[in-house]
Amino acid sequence: MASATQAATIYGGLFTAAAPLQTKRRSFTFRITASSNSSNPPIVGRKLRAAVIGAGPAGSSAAEALAAGGAECFLFERAPSEAKPCGGAIPLCMLDEFDIPARLIDRHVTRMRIFSPSNLAVDFGKTLRPHEFIAMLRREVLDSFLRDRAQSRGASLISGLVTRLEIPASSSPHASYVVHYTKDHARHALAVDVVVGADGANSRVAKSIRAGSYACAIAFQERIKLPDDKMAYYEDLAEMYVGNDVSPDFYAWVFPKCDHVAVGTGTVCSKQDIKVFQRAIRARANAKISGGKVIKVEAHPIPEHPRPTRVRGRVALIGDAAGYVTKCSGEGIYFAAKSGRMCGEAIIKASEGGERMINEEDLKREYLKEWDAKYITTFRFLDLLQKVFYGSDAAREALVELCGDEYVQRMTFESYLYKKLADGNRWDDAKMVLNTVGSLMRCNVLGRKMDALKI
Repeated sequence: MASATQAATIYGGLFTAAAPLQTKRRSFTFRITASSNSSNPPIVGRKLRAAVIGAGPAGSSAAEALAAGGAECFLFERAPSEAKPCGGAIPLCMLDEFDIPARLIDRHVTRMRIFSPSNLAVDFGKTLRPHEFIAMLRREVLDSFLRDRAQSRGASLISGLVTRLEIPASSSPHASYVVHYTKDHARHALAVDVVVGADGANSRVAKSIRAGSYACAIAFQERIKLPDDKMAYYEDLAEMYVGNDVSPDFYAWVFPKCDHVAVGTGTVCSKQDIKVFQRAIRARANAKISGGKVIKVEAHPIPEHPRPTRVRGRVALIGDAAGYVTKCSGEGIYFAAKSGRMCGEAIIKASEGGERMINEEDLKREYLKEWDAKYITTFRFLDLLQKVFYGSDAAREALVELCGDEYVQRMTFESYLYKKLADGNRWDDAKMVLNTVGSLMRCNVLGRKMDALKI
């Protein structure tokens, strides 16, 4: 049950903290190892040609790995100046693992406050060490940095809209995929050997390979510029709100950015009511955000689970296109970048540095098998946790009550910040199980009494 705590704050994927950046920097290199399948036909007179569709964290990380590893890589992005609406929090380990510079971070959040449906507030973050925090940044800043780095490694950026992916009719191992796109009001086509789909929840690449559908949440967010005194309140603080009023199956948030706060909510089951929920989170946080000016309104679909098919032929899906967003927290930035890098490195390994053609089995073995072994249990566990704690306001009250326990906080923050299961104590784990059961029992009783009183 040590990982049960992990869920309570993998929420944390959307919070922030305040402390100076002290992560250890390292040189950024890719290791190329020989593929376990050298029977693939060699490519003569050129290198493997790869198209990466979408230049968010997933696509840019894949393109960087491909270009640095020796492949000829083309990175497509419809609108490089735009960015997906997003809470914008990343775990501490990502700063080092992906060599993210301190200058990109808007806020170092060390305090989190979670509000229950009855507005019971619990401070979450008491166990953070002096050097620990959650980095809060803007997606347009992070995406631009990762995209520029991919280009510096040799990826060719194409600012165009991909309209169609033409699947090869021939079964020849050298048959090309053709990417059709528009740029400067003109139609273009590019023949490539392998395609990486990083084009989000409504992925055209996924549709082209019949990857199957998945449920999507809708996230709605307003960026609100606050008066200086109210912005100071959020200097190192992020807030989460749970309750049927702000979302029937997710949560709402107030996250600090450089000069504004992001106020938003999300839902799967009641997308048509998203603006009602947005009004509710503004009402819940009204005393702290009143007088602010809305400077931007954003909405975006977020996948709820991995797609049925993530590899077909020489096409692989990563990030949101693959469905790599965790339940409970909606965390996706780290998993997007990680899946992109893993996929890019898998292609380089299978192609022996871009010297050989690859096939579907290579992608499944070197990419999918490795990804699932590393993360699929986390995704399934968080799915279960969401069903337990987001099913009713009574369960949400229990969740917030549990978040007040310092052992729960320590375990969940360590699991979130470093993306590995924290070392727990068996006795404390047993107590946590009992406390969880006790909280659910108490809050279910209280929930029924509260409902009776409302009637």
